[in-house]
Formats: sequence, structure tokens, C-alpha cells
Amino acid sequence: MKKNFKYLDRINFPSDLKKIPESKLQEVAEEVRKEMINAVSVTGGHLGASLGVVELTVALHFIFNTPKDKLIWDVGHQCYPHKILTGRKDKIRTLRQGGGLSGFTKRSESEYDTFGAAHSSTSISSALGIAEANKLSNKSDNVVAVIGDGAISAGMAYEAMNNAGASKTKMIVILNDNDMSIARPVGAMGTYLAKIFSGKIYFSLRETIKLITSAFSKRFSAKAGKAEDLLRSAVTGGTLFSSLGFYYIGPIDGHDLNSLLPILKNARDSKHDGPILIHIKTKKGKGYSFAEKAKDNYHGVSKFNVKTGEQLKSSSSIPSYTKVFANTLIQHAKKDSKIVAITAAMPEGTGIDLFKKEFPDRAFDVGIAEQHAVTFAAGLATENYKPYAAIYSTFLQRAYDQVVHDVAIQSLPVRFAIDRAGLVGADGSTHAGSFDTTYLSTLPNFVVMAASDEAELVRMINTSTEINDRPCSFRYPRGTGIGVELPNINEKIEIGKSRIIKEGKKLAILNFGARLREILRTSESLKKKGIDITVIDARFAKPLDENLIWQLATNHDAIMTIEEGSIGGFGSHVVDFLSKKGLLENNLKFRSLILPDFFIDQDTPDNMYKKANLDSISIEHKILDLLNSNIILQKQK
Repeated sequence: MKKNFKYLDRINFPSDLKKIPESKLQEVAEEVRKEMINAVSVTGGHLGASLGVVELTVALHFIFNTPKDKLIWDVGHQCYPHKILTGRKDKIRTLRQGGGLSGFTKRSESEYDTFGAAHSSTSISSALGIAEANKLSNKSDNVVAVIGDGAISAGMAYEAMNNAGASKTKMIVILNDNDMSIARPVGAMGTYLAKIFSGKIYFSLRETIKLITSAFSKRFSAKAGKAEDLLRSAVTGGTLFSSLGFYYIGPIDGHDLNSLLPILKNARDSKHDGPILIHIKTKKGKGYSFAEKAKDNYHGVSKFNVKTGEQLKSSSSIPSYTKVFANTLIQHAKKDSKIVAITAAMPEGTGIDLFKKEFPDRAFDVGIAEQHAVTFAAGLATENYKPYAAIYSTFLQRAYDQVVHDVAIQSLPVRFAIDRAGLVGADGSTHAGSFDTTYLSTLPNFVVMAASDEAELVRMINTSTEINDRPCSFRYPRGTGIGVELPNINEKIEIGKSRIIKEGKKLAILNFGARLREILRTSESLKKKGIDITVIDARFAKPLDENLIWQLATNHDAIMTIEEGSIGGFGSHVVDFLSKKGLLENNLKFRSLILPDFFIDQDTPDNMYKKANLDSISIEHKILDLLNSNIILQKQK
């Protein structure tokens, strides 16, 4: 960072921030905002949410004694200013890069990151756990959770609030209400918060602040208490939060430090027994005109020009897998009125926004509520509709119980379109699609597919439209396809049928997913060494193409499976089949290449796959090792 800031150059940790006069904190906030915009223009990342909490971040670290006082950021999209003020200012331009700072809070990165987060709605639960631990240890440290209006709409947040309200344990929850999560929040909570805000009463006058915060003390006059109750009632109409046992204050202007600082100070010093909720109103993208005007308020941006706001986008004419999914589903929906689409607060990310433009009454955004999304889809399926639940692999994990009990056990034909399968790059381990093949293929009567390219994705969608007696899934990666021609919507796949890509000798590779291109590169390299291998695109982890696997096992010396998933997935099912049939007893060699048994930090996808030993060079080395290549080459000579 260039040394050109009046205050920020002197701030490395919150202890330095506390040396700055309170009257100058707005200038500090502006410097943090400027530095953050410049940094994210170089790295890309979640800019809009972070811009909206700059003043709040400055106020929190000024008032509270972090890291002794615990500060928890829900999701972590908004943690960039927090990182700048907590010892990571000089590394801020390594955000989301290999070996650099995570784009989310991460406990191993800093003692100031109290709780790691990248999935929403966990902050109140973890904060309550920490607060209860403090109580058991007789500690008086404060615990503060910051949660957005989108995240607080999820069921887990209500479970936590219900528990916290009954616990009488002191903790502070700050509801950051910017009327925008990733997409605009949906559901009754968004309407409710808007209704609270419609009164347009801000606690910004010091006299009002004193009146409100006086209630934190156990000793306040009956007159003051009645006045406070009257004012709170006038503003909120008797809040849901109060009913859940929270002491509610708000809404507050989250960009007005004259309001934030005294209220946070009084909350910190309060002897109130029980949780406190401070409702602040902020603007996503605040302070950067291009972000403020953007439809998504620059939620997730690529590298961009600070002066023009123009983002550096890929010039590829090849459509993304997400767009191929959306367009194919739209074509089917034009012919079949029973097809409906569901997303959990990710309409743009899953392509359901495109579907909604064509069929507004048949597209459902249920908010950040994956559990509800799955059971909602199951309900639609009972009435002979054809629901497509388009959910990222990493987020579908949150609804596994519903997949098992509400879908699989009842054999309901819910179709799961699993986006972001495999390693995803800058978002790192928290957003990697590593486990869906494993956790779905263990379920009886489930059809589990993976597309090796965009043409195969189209065929799998086509096939899924006629799977009406059981659930199915098809997974596909982030980013653009490989540029193959797309088939029409009538071209389907026989359930459980693999396809033979090329035939060779000695070794057969069974591919499941999008590593096929790397395998073919390996095949070409091996051919130059005199080793010709068979390559199969398996397509299905369940049901397996057992007849083909049997033939391969009897006609080859070795079989290798390759997939972008964890142990317990496709390869595990293949080896189970081989074992049950006694095929491993005939000197058949077998290897399964999977994601390693550790979480891979953010990097470029190519580098991540190298770390996972799933790039073409690593695959070749594994093949040569399996075949004892030196002996083979000698025989061939």
C-alpha cells in the first residue's frame, strides 16, 4: 500500500485506531473505503457488501476491545474493511489469490477472525455458543454478531434467536439491513423490515439515544421506561425481535458515526441480562458511485477500472454451463407446463433469473433457505409437477436431511441441478463442490449424473425430464464450456449407460465429470510413449454401467477412476462392484483418483487441480506408476 493516507498509514491494528480522535473517524472510514476499492479493483471479490459496512467496522473496532471482545461476521462477504484494520492491510491485494488472504473470515488467518464463515446465517448461533462459554468461564468479554437482512431470513438464524432469547445470555446482534443480499431478499422478513423502516425514524439525536440506551441500565425511572416503551412501540409496532426475547433498538443510520458510536458504547457497557439487537440501515456499495448504481451493487466483481467502473470480463463466446442449463430448461418448459424451477437466493448464479423472465409464475426464489427449497420441491413433485432445484453443490449440503427424508425415501422425482461442481477457484474450500457425488450416491434409488462437457449437460437435462419415478441429479462445473456443439433437446441418454471415447489396451480409465479433457490430453501423451489406453465417460455414478465395467475388468490389466469429488463417490462404487463380483481377485489393478483428504485453499482452478493431482501431468504419473511403466516400455521395445 502506498503511504498516502493521513490516518490509515498509522493504523495496523485496532489498538492504533483507538488513538485516533473520535471526531476524525469518518475520515478514517473514507480512507478505508478508498483503499478497499483500489485493492479489489486488482483482485476482484465481494466489494458491495464490504463498502456498506465501512463505518460500522470502524465503529466496532473503536468501541470494542477486539480480539478479546469477539466479533463475528455472518457469511464474511463484508469482512474486507475488518481485514484492513486487523493487521492485514499490507496483504489486502492478495485477497482470493493463491497463498493470499481468504475472501472470508478464517480462524487460521487471524486471531481477529473469531469464527470462520462463508455460508450464511451462522453468526448468531456461533456468537451464542461463545457467549455461553464466557458465562461458564466467568468472563465478561463482549460478543458481537453482524448479520445481514438476507441471512437473517434463513431458518438457522431463527433457531438461534429463539435459543438466545430464552437463554438470558448477554450478546449483541447487529442486523445490517441493506435491502440486498446477493439478490434482493425475498419473503416476509424483507417486507417486515421495510415496514419498520418506512416510519423513517432514526435514533440519531443524542437526546433520543440517551432515552433509548437508558433502558440498558437496570436502574431507570418509571417515567423514562414508559417513554422508551412508547417510542419503541411507535417505531416498530411491537417487533418480532422483542417477542423473541431481544432488546431491540433501531433502525439506526449505519453510515452515521454520531449515531453508531454512542449506541455501541452503551450496548457494550450495558448490564442488560439477555441479547440486544441493534438494527442498522446501510447502503450496499456505499461510497462508490458505480457500485451504488449497479443492479447487484457490485456483490461479486472481477478486476475493474476504478475510474470507469468497467469490469474486466472474459471475451469468450462459449456459453457458461449455467447458461446452457438455463436455456435448455427453458426449451423444455415451453413444451411441458409441469416444469418449474427453484433457487435459494441465487437466481443469477444458477440461471433461474433467465427462466423467470420466460415463466414468472413457474420460477421460485425461496431466499437463503436450502432446506425449505428441497422440501418445497418435494411438495411440488407430489402433485405431478417436475421441479428443478438449482443449487450450488456447496449449498445443497445444508439440506441433506431433506434430500434423504423428504425426497429419497419417498422416491419423489425432484431434479437437482448441481452447479459449481468441483473446485471453484477464488472462493476456496468453502465453496468447492467436493461432496455431492458422495452424499447423493449413497442414497437408494437415486440417479446421479455428471456432465463431462456442455453437450453432455444438455443430454442429462433432456434425460431428467423423463425420470418420473425417483429423484435424480446432474452436476456441472463453474465457468464456460469447452466449445462443443450442443445437441437438440430430444437427444437423451439411457439410464446407467456410459460412452466409450476411445479404446486401447492394458488400462481403462473411467471418467466421472469434467476431467475428461485432461484425461484425453494424458492419453495423447501416453500414446507417444507407446501406451494406448481405453477412455470411458461414465456419466453415471448411480446406477453404474455394470456390464461395461465387467468387460473392462476382464479385458484390461488395470482400471482407474477419476472424479472431482471426495472419497465415497464414483470410484468407491466402482471398487465395491468389482469386489462383490470377485474381479479384484484376478490380479486386476485398480486406482481411484479423487480430491485429496484436505481442504484446498483459494487459487486459480488450474493450480487447485494441480494440488489435487487431477491435472493431466499428475494423471499421467499415476498411470505410469500403476502400470509399472518401465517394464511395459521394455517389453514394447
